[in-house]
Amino acid sequence: MKYIGAHVSAEQGVSHAPLNAHLIGAQSFALFTRNPSRWTSKAITAAEANAFKENCKKYGYTPDLILPHDSFLINLGSPDTDKLKKSREAFLDELRRCEQLGLTMLNFHPGSHLNLIEVDACLDLIADSINDALDKTTGVKAVIENTAGQGSNLGYSFEQLARIIDRVEDKNRVGVCIDTCHAYTAGYDMVSEEAYKRTWDDFGRIVGYDYLCGMHLNDTIKALGSKVDRHAPIASGNLDEGFWHRLMNDPRMDGIPLILETPNEEIWAQEIKRLYAMID
Repeated sequence: MKYIGAHVSAEQGVSHAPLNAHLIGAQSFALFTRNPSRWTSKAITAAEANAFKENCKKYGYTPDLILPHDSFLINLGSPDTDKLKKSREAFLDELRRCEQLGLTMLNFHPGSHLNLIEVDACLDLIADSINDALDKTTGVKAVIENTAGQGSNLGYSFEQLARIIDRVEDKNRVGVCIDTCHAYTAGYDMVSEEAYKRTWDDFGRIVGYDYLCGMHLNDTIKALGSKVDRHAPIASGNLDEGFWHRLMNDPRMDGIPLILETPNEEIWAQEIKRLYAMID
């Protein structure tokens, strides 16, 4: 079964996120548990955490269908000692917030080398950062999101994701979220039936479907291999109707949160209905 949702607002408090998801017909959802543009945020009160759990129960959202996203400032592969320390502290706080909310996954962008260290050294540093955070927490899986490869961002190839996973000590607490826009602009063609099969077979061989914990459903206005991250509404860019139909009928994507991050939240309800209508 497909669980399609969206990254909904928690601006009025995390307890409002399940309601916001319910109102658009989402069967899964993502949220920020803190301000994504600041290094520190106010703690979640016990009352707010309890209200979040109650609303999840009320609207039928189990932890395996909720994919919180961490702060955009965090760079777990930073070559700058001070920035790496701040990033690790913020990432640990993100994981602990998930623990408090009863959540079991945290989605994050792996990191950037900033043209100051070698790619492999940065990937290994990211893995070290993950290990450090997992050692200090319990029950929450670190879910690495593939990137478009914009600038010095890493994690844009299946091989880079696999290298990070290989160096994470607790394999039960690491996973992957594939963003369709990022994958395409990183160079993974999925438009034709043949290209779709090749790309997802490669993912299974290099990373493995046991690690696929969620997806971000985004079209892209940028070209294949452009390494530019520009989301677009479903079937309005380079990922055509045929791609979305194949994805919606691919059983390998069953049972995980499929999260819209398309740019116009006013049409998320329609996009969710449109995607469900594609299922044969």
